[in-house]
Amino acid sequence: MSIELKNLTKNYGEQIAVNEISFEIKTGEIVGFLGPNGAGKSTTMKILAGYIPQTSGIAKVCGIDVNEHPLEVKKQIGYLPEHNPLYLDMYVSEFLDFTGRIAQISNRKSRVDEVIEMTGLVPERKKQIAQLSKGYRQRVGLAQALIHEPKVLILDEPTSGLDPNQVLEIRKLISTLGQDRTVMLSTHIMQEVEAMCNRVVIINKGKIVADDETSKVSERVRVDNVVNVKFKKQISTEKLKQLKGIIDVEQIGEHKYRVRAQKQTDLPELLFKFAVDSNTIILEQNTEKVNLESVFQKLTRNV
Repeated sequence: MSIELKNLTKNYGEQIAVNEISFEIKTGEIVGFLGPNGAGKSTTMKILAGYIPQTSGIAKVCGIDVNEHPLEVKKQIGYLPEHNPLYLDMYVSEFLDFTGRIAQISNRKSRVDEVIEMTGLVPERKKQIAQLSKGYRQRVGLAQALIHEPKVLILDEPTSGLDPNQVLEIRKLISTLGQDRTVMLSTHIMQEVEAMCNRVVIINKGKIVADDETSKVSERVRVDNVVNVKFKKQISTEKLKQLKGIIDVEQIGEHKYRVRAQKQTDLPELLFKFAVDSNTIILEQNTEKVNLESVFQKLTRNV
C-alpha cells in the first residue's frame, strides 16, 4: 500500500481534529479526500507529509512509518499544501533548481526542464514568481511537488485560482501522473473529483463517513429513486400515488411527472404497467441520478 492510516487521531488541546480514522490507498489510485471546512482533511494530509505529528495511531507511506522515518517518507511524497508557500523574489527556474538541490537530485537541470514542460510553465520560466498570476503560482507549486519524482502526490486544492482552460490542463496532468503514482487530492469542486478520481473518501467532524468508488458512493445515501416520465395523455396523479412503493408524484410539464419511489421499487416496470392500465403510452422516461455534490451535502450536514 502507498498510504496506510490506522486509528489516526490528532487532538489540538481538547479539540479532536481527526478521530481514529483508518483507510488505505493503493498505487495507481487517484483518491478524492473530501470534507467541509474544519473536517480534518488538511490535518490528515499534513500528518502524512510529516508537517505535524499525530496524537495517536499509525500513518505509513510506501510502508514507511511517518514518525519513525520522517525523512524517508518525505522522499516518497510530493506535497502541494492549500496555501502554496513560494519564494516570491526567486525566478521560476531558479526556485525549481533550489528545490531540486534540497532534494539532492543528480539530474537537476534536465528535471527542472521536464517539470516546467509538464506543468505548462515554459512561457513563464524566466519570470520572477512575484510577477506570476495566482494560477501560474499554483503551477510552480505543483512543479516543486514533482521535482524529485515522488511515488505519492498529496495535493490540497491543486486547481485553486486556475482559469477553466488551466483547470482542464492540470486535471489531465494529474490523471496522467496517477497512472503510476498514488494521488490523494482535496478539493471543494465536485466535478473535479468526478472527472479525475476513481475513489472518494469523505471525512466529517474528524470521522470517515464514506469510502467507496466514485461511481458507487451515491448508493450510501440513496433512500429512494426518482424517475421523470412523460405520458401521451393526462393521467390521474392520485391513482399513481396509490401504487405500492410510490412516495410522491409532481407534475413538472404537460403530461410530464416527477415520480419518487422507495429504493427497492422497480419504478420503470411499475410505470409501464400503470401506462397500460391507464390506456396510454410512455413518450419519455429517465432516471434522476444522485450526483456527488448531493451525496456530499447529505453526508456532511447535521452528522
